[in-house]
Amino acid sequence: MRALCWEGVGKLAVRDVPEPSIRAEGDIIVRVRASSVCGSDLHLINGYLPAMREGDILGHEFMGEVVETGPGVRRHKVGDRVVVGSVVACGGCWYCRTEQYSLCDNSNPQPVFTEKLWGHSPAGILGYSHAAGGYSGSHAEYIRVPFGDVGAFGVPDGVPDDSVVFASDAMPTGWMAADFCGLTGGEVVAVWGAGGVGQMAARSAQLLGAERIIMIDRFPDRLATAAERVGVETINYAETDVLEALRELTAGRGPDACIEAVGMESYDVGPTYAYDRAKQAARLQTDRPTSVRQAIMACRKGGTVSIVGVYAGLVDKFPLGAAMNKALVLRMGQMHAQRYIPMLLDRLAAGEIDPGYLATHPISLEEGAHGYELFEKKQDGCLRSVLHP
Repeated sequence: MRALCWEGVGKLAVRDVPEPSIRAEGDIIVRVRASSVCGSDLHLINGYLPAMREGDILGHEFMGEVVETGPGVRRHKVGDRVVVGSVVACGGCWYCRTEQYSLCDNSNPQPVFTEKLWGHSPAGILGYSHAAGGYSGSHAEYIRVPFGDVGAFGVPDGVPDDSVVFASDAMPTGWMAADFCGLTGGEVVAVWGAGGVGQMAARSAQLLGAERIIMIDRFPDRLATAAERVGVETINYAETDVLEALRELTAGRGPDACIEAVGMESYDVGPTYAYDRAKQAARLQTDRPTSVRQAIMACRKGGTVSIVGVYAGLVDKFPLGAAMNKALVLRMGQMHAQRYIPMLLDRLAAGEIDPGYLATHPISLEEGAHGYELFEKKQDGCLRSVLHP
């Protein structure tokens, strides 16, 4: 079969690779129909997340059709159209039983690296390096899905492929970001990052009762799309001091909750950003925490900062004093896909959320490297490139 593979830092190529096969009784094999490029994929190809090997198949946000099932599979049959959560979970450990699926004890078969880096190993993630289990990804014609009864979900009739593909990752990540905020109604929520996750977080916050959403980014087309499609207020941080603008928009109080949906390659303008780039290039810190710092400084006293942008290691100048003395609640993590996807599929079918507009650039698998370039460089108004094998 054909697959988009990592060839070294910044290099991608489509290769012929062996087709996947059933390895355990709970496996399913899925023929991929749509696989989106995600912002966290960029961390892999740019060398910011370790444990990538030449020939690794990328991709973790996808949907498709079941073509084979293991003998232990009960929920799915050949021909079913399914969407698959990017986080692999066994469904039986204590973390899975308490719906903390991204912390699964049993789904990362290569836990040594993350145990040393973070103290414990979280769940495996499809197509996300050997630190996350070494699973082959979804930028391919076929993919093996472990624990298929736990991680794959039937797609409602009438929901297009290029909409439901985002129920794999962007939608549940965005929903969890908003869920972490503990919204009860009437809140002001600021969201850093107007990409797919940020826009889904904004729509989720609205559905959970937020009164106003303020979105921060530097790309005018993304901000315009968010304003049109989600109804948010916007701040372009390349033109405006974010902290001053948020104070003004909230009568000096600050947002009730702040969602960080950017991650380790966060951008900014001015000397702080230059400092972060230099520290990261010299490996004196692994991640650039610009957006996290702003979120902590902007959030009102007693508010919540929700972090769903991906971070891997160490950061410098973390404003712990501000977080402590303002009595902030910090919540963060990889999304618990299996907790949220069934509910989100119901909302998709009901028309409450329609992420299809994110699929601005549907392309073939053979054009996958170009799709990554469009997405990374934000060319031609690209919100998401969606690969169709």
